Amino acid sequence: MKNLVKWIYRRGIPVSLLLAGLVGMCAAQKLAITMDDLPLNGMLPPGVTRADTAKNVLAILKKRHAPPVYGFINAKKLEGNADGAEALKSWAAQEPVGNHSYAHMDLELNPAEAFEREIEENEPTLEVLAAKDDWRWFRYPFLHEGDTVEKRRVVRAYLKARGYRVAQVTLDWEDYLWNTAYARCVAKNDAKAIEWLRSSYLNTASEFLDLGREQAKLIYGHDINHVLLMHLGAYSSAILPEVLDLLKKKGFNLVTLEEAESDVAFEGDPDVGLHDAGTFLDQWMQVKGIKYPEHAEKPYKEVEGVCQ
Repeated sequence: MKNLVKWIYRRGIPVSLLLAGLVGMCAAQKLAITMDDLPLNGMLPPGVTRADTAKNVLAILKKRHAPPVYGFINAKKLEGNADGAEALKSWAAQEPVGNHSYAHMDLELNPAEAFEREIEENEPTLEVLAAKDDWRWFRYPFLHEGDTVEKRRVVRAYLKARGYRVAQVTLDWEDYLWNTAYARCVAKNDAKAIEWLRSSYLNTASEFLDLGREQAKLIYGHDINHVLLMHLGAYSSAILPEVLDLLKKKGFNLVTLEEAESDVAFEGDPDVGLHDAGTFLDQWMQVKGIKYPEHAEKPYKEVEGVCQ
């Protein structure tokens, strides 16, 4: 350490610059996990319930001592669904919940007024479920924040007026793709296909974790805190332990959503209408006209076709 200090001093490196770099290095380790589409995304294998799925994931999070993981709910899925209600009660007893709109409405395909009604329609369920008044986080369905800047601004102003914070996403490998595929393969007892799902999932996750961090460096000049989007589904409990291992291997330190979004990077707003905008970082890449680094594509067709 003494030799390092001498080296820094001799080269005239400002202490403020050094501290900023060290802070950036620490901040780059922080990541919050979030789960969308509660009580369930996709299909389930035979004999597996929504309640089973939620309880299995909750047990993994507890065993790994994960910080609170927000689950973003669509209350319409509870209509006539006792299993879904039990799943949500289990989740809310251990983890916080947030608003994902009542029926997962796409803002690009609907007027702002209808979208706002969807947000309000979801609130009674959140009020019943949440042990604390900490549910005023909103996750845009499909990550669509408005195909016109006018629509985007209207909804943003509405959310602010109702006390919401936007639960942004910086890391996403579209994990939902594997949920229904896994359910199909389990139903067919196809062990070879299930192993392929595992390897393709983890390879894709690794690729897009790296891509997100590279995007942050291109946009901000350094890495930032991250928010990971996952979906609660059939494959969640099977693959989650390995996802947590992968995050640890990549050097991420799990934190709460609040802590992750305390990064000043989240204070910015691209403030532009975009079609199929993608993550917060994808939006900034488009706005700033930054070229994407080379990366492997997600195996959409292969996952969709497996075990059909």
